[in-house]
Amino acid sequence: MSKLLEPLKLGDLTLPNRVIMAPLTRMRSRQPGNIPHALNAEYYAQRATAGLIISEATQISQQGQGYPATPGIHSAEQIAGWREVTDAVHAKGGRIFLQLWHVGRISHSSHQPGGLLPVAPSAIAPTGKVFTADWKQADYETPHALTLAEISAIRDDFRSAAENAKQAGFDGVEVHGANGYLLDQFLQDGSNQRSDAYGGSIENRARLLLEVVDDVIAIWGHGRTGVRLSPYGTFNDMQDSDPVALFTHVLNKLNRRQIAYAHVIEPRATNAGGQDGSVETAPSAAALFRVLFNGAYISAGGYVPETAEATIAQGDADAIAFGRYYISNPDLVARIRQGAALARYQRATFYGGNEKGYTDYPAYSADAT
Repeated sequence: MSKLLEPLKLGDLTLPNRVIMAPLTRMRSRQPGNIPHALNAEYYAQRATAGLIISEATQISQQGQGYPATPGIHSAEQIAGWREVTDAVHAKGGRIFLQLWHVGRISHSSHQPGGLLPVAPSAIAPTGKVFTADWKQADYETPHALTLAEISAIRDDFRSAAENAKQAGFDGVEVHGANGYLLDQFLQDGSNQRSDAYGGSIENRARLLLEVVDDVIAIWGHGRTGVRLSPYGTFNDMQDSDPVALFTHVLNKLNRRQIAYAHVIEPRATNAGGQDGSVETAPSAAALFRVLFNGAYISAGGYVPETAEATIAQGDADAIAFGRYYISNPDLVARIRQGAALARYQRATFYGGNEKGYTDYPAYSADAT
């Protein structure tokens, strides 16, 4: 039997398989208010055979938004919209966690309340371009360095979002500490040059992530809280002088909190290759960090079923998160079980738009081959 298709105890849940749907920003909450709606519910329900669905990154507040048409979890209307999604997934027998997101400096004043600057641990602008609220691209702005009082307010927003996720019917939550967004910006010394209790030493830079995790555990419990990390990741202009020491510290601290899982992105995913899953050579996060974590370890980044199977078989992960191939293969678990070919994804339809490239990928049919 395929290792990917074996059950897995993950915190308080027992998953029927180890095929995880990765969080995928699709920018399809286009109605005013960034509210999930029926099209989103259809999309997630199509993929309910995953061992676990992790929702697209979902902003905890208006301040936390960095892209147009991404959903939030900070209004009553958003909670109701997400309830439509979770009900649809549960009706198909699935399980779904909400990923809690604050983008920090990866934003633009057009997204911010009152047109204020985006926020970050330090006033350091990332390189590159950002999507404005009207779907145009602009240079990143130099963010406002958060005060201690403002950091406390962001913790309040994470707590509120976690409570709202319960109201919306999710099975748990994932704290987004990866990919160059706010919590990752605090972790890494390329973006965090503070000199207070949230900067300087590794212990200080990890403080906010761990405080948020503790806040979420107080609401959801250890067994329904996960964390996403991206050691060595360079996406969104990230860098750290000693990633091994940093993420060893973080994973050791997460061990003490007995969270449901660590969801760790392979650094190769920053420059992931073509349709065949080929990638550039990069350090293996699984080889470095899996041995440090006592709970379920989910690995993500450029996997195809064959490489996923091998990674689990050699003990470098307990489950594998698939991203792009879950976009084009809503029935990914069935295709793995049948040994069927994977449908190719269409990059042009990844972000924004409607049902095209979102809910119109067909299920596998032997008659069509």
